[in-house]
Amino acid sequence: MSRTYQTTGIILKGMPLGEADRLVTILTSGYGLVRAVAPGARKYKSSLRGRCELFVVNNFLIVGGRSLDKIVQAETIQSYPKLSLDLGRLTVAHYLAELVTAVALSEQPQAELYELLREHLRRLELTTSNTILSCFCQGVFHILALAGIAPRVYDCCVSGEAIETGGKIGFSFDGGGVINLAQEDTPLPKIDCKLNGQEVKLLQKLGEKELTPPEDGENSFAWINIERLLRDYTQYHVGQSFRSSALVDDLSPLEF
Repeated sequence: MSRTYQTTGIILKGMPLGEADRLVTILTSGYGLVRAVAPGARKYKSSLRGRCELFVVNNFLIVGGRSLDKIVQAETIQSYPKLSLDLGRLTVAHYLAELVTAVALSEQPQAELYELLREHLRRLELTTSNTILSCFCQGVFHILALAGIAPRVYDCCVSGEAIETGGKIGFSFDGGGVINLAQEDTPLPKIDCKLNGQEVKLLQKLGEKELTPPEDGENSFAWINIERLLRDYTQYHVGQSFRSSALVDDLSPLEF
């Protein structure tokens, strides 16, 4: 006997299936990641057509199946239209969706992750063009924190002492974050890169609930370094790369 359930979720991924169907990956609040078929969603007059596009939030009625569930009904409650109007916003939104897909669980409630993703997509829509990259980096950091794998940025991963931004600081993927390089006679994990004072400050800003406005001298090139650092760190701990990362590399700093 098939199982029918209702849930609220956001479309993270979609691909054609058969002649007219669409296979979608949904992050739901109550059931975690759900992969389901949207029958006829690619037909022009289908009621599911626009409701099964990326980053659309729906109330779903879904019938469980042996291999794939099937969407019976979808009622849209929110979308993020401004994301598709800006290449930078759309690209980083795709990246956040890939990251969420990698860390989310199936058949388990994911209410915090669901609300966090919606909040950061909202911020991406509302932020100014010159702060898209910093907003994106904070979204990545918050998702990693919720998954329990965010890097330590306030204290040294070896000594546990507070990091001074004016000191010699390194970053270690294996160690899990920032390292004070001035320690003597102390074995250190592999250092993947060195950080200057501004980069340490930017990393520490990411842990805040809200992202503070840019300070004088803060530029997009510094945020590009932070984004690449977080990307490499994420791939190291998640164990996979993301297709949209290549698109992030293709974007000019002016597009952020």
